[in-house]
Amino acid sequence: MSYKNSILPFVALDDHKASGSALASWPDRLNTPPPRLSELGLSPEVFEKDTDVWRRRIQGYWNLLGPKIKPDTLRNVMDMKANLGSFAAALKDKPLWVMNVVGEDGPNTLKIVFDRGLIGAIHSWCESFSTYPRTYDLLHAWTVFSDIEKKGCSVVDLLIEMDRILRPQGFVIVRDKQSMVDYIKKYIPVLHLEAIGTGDSVPDSDEEEDMTVLLIQKRLLPTDEKVRDSE
Repeated sequence: MSYKNSILPFVALDDHKASGSALASWPDRLNTPPPRLSELGLSPEVFEKDTDVWRRRIQGYWNLLGPKIKPDTLRNVMDMKANLGSFAAALKDKPLWVMNVVGEDGPNTLKIVFDRGLIGAIHSWCESFSTYPRTYDLLHAWTVFSDIEKKGCSVVDLLIEMDRILRPQGFVIVRDKQSMVDYIKKYIPVLHLEAIGTGDSVPDSDEEEDMTVLLIQKRLLPTDEKVRDSE
């Protein structure tokens, strides 16, 4: 099975047929403003700016990841706060598959994710996520920790959940406030996670608050022999 193009195109056309609107053909629809943007009060200009912003951010991420991955290291990827799906769209030339997760308490942007030919689900990160039948090689958490903290949910519980769905030697990209990143750093060693990179090689003036990027990797658990040798 080929993972090319991030995700196989998902076509949900009934609403568009009913309204008389039409989607661009694949793969043009991935970066073409879909008709249903107007249902969310969004303009094509907002869509195009979001697409461009995430294209630049992905380049920054790959500069951090590049020395640490091989061509087949990343296959299953999750964007934990997909918004309009621009993170996945920016990965269209990478040989991987992306699950887009949209929050249950915000605008229903999942329809835009579908219109772009991507796949996704609605979920609250205050709860566990059903991962059958796969674990993930890379998780992308853009302000996810700050979002659940505002809801009164546990940041530590979310770290534990992410550790559960991340395969050994997999990666997490956290993009959040510096104070939240510093808080997370205190807990990741307990989960056999390791901070292996920080910062963003692309200056980003599009965010309201000063954000920082933390790259985390899940370590392999020590074998019994290694434990004995360390005693």
